[in-house]
Amino acid sequence: MKKIMILGAVAVLASFLIYGVVSDDTKYSPVGYSLKMDFSGEEVPTFMADVQERLDKEMITNMNYHTNTTLVIKRANKVFPIIEPILAKYGVPDDFKYLAVIESSLVNAVSPAGARGVWQFMPATAKEKGMEVSDEVDERYHLEKSTEAACKYLLGAKEKFGSWTLAAASYNGGMNGIFKKMEEQQVDNYYDLLLTEETSRYVFRILALKEIMKNSDKYGFSIPKEALYYTIPTKKIVIDSSITDLAKFAKTQGVNYKILKIHNPWLRDKKLTNNSRKKYEIEIPTSGYHKE
Repeated sequence: MKKIMILGAVAVLASFLIYGVVSDDTKYSPVGYSLKMDFSGEEVPTFMADVQERLDKEMITNMNYHTNTTLVIKRANKVFPIIEPILAKYGVPDDFKYLAVIESSLVNAVSPAGARGVWQFMPATAKEKGMEVSDEVDERYHLEKSTEAACKYLLGAKEKFGSWTLAAASYNGGMNGIFKKMEEQQVDNYYDLLLTEETSRYVFRILALKEIMKNSDKYGFSIPKEALYYTIPTKKIVIDSSITDLAKFAKTQGVNYKILKIHNPWLRDKKLTNNSRKKYEIEIPTSGYHKE
């Protein structure tokens, strides 16, 4: 009897690891997944067998990748309010905030290839989109400016392909790469393309995180509001001269070097050389680090 109970417990644990924790009203199955989805208003053809399986793979992966999925839900409460109005300003669909989620988990990540920041720009592309990239200043780490650069890229991709889904895929596979595959395979949409594994998974990863993050309770991620990360209030200081010692500068603003760098990660050195008298906006937190 004891052996049977142990085997039963193992089976339950295995089921948990494979399918994740979902509510009773979510009849989740790896076969015949039928949830209706769209990306930026473009319907996902879940009637296609391979589309069902590819979507299901990413749903199961992210439902059971509990640490990362929990963290991105918590970070989104802090990061999305900055990203969302910039997307809206440029006319880029709100769904693209989930592209940032899969690119970096909403942190200033560094890829082995050298892409950096929440939107994971390579140096050449960043400069092409108007960002400064140097030893002292790297605006790929500037959330507002890198989001604007991402919008410019996506608008160009949408103009080229006529599809937001293909624009999203091109963020990973490159505009030329996607266009070449479309010509070779004589198809005109993402879901009919045979692509590299990474690009083939890319949009499905976005769709999975969108679904889980928008319906987090349904998929077992019940995080209290007070446990979510939040935006720290800041004021902006305009600087048009050099700063020889950022640690000393931080002290003059009532904070320390660590806090200055947390809120201005685009400052990459211990100093800021500004011989051209360019105007930089430096954020200084006004609360969040002292006992009330």
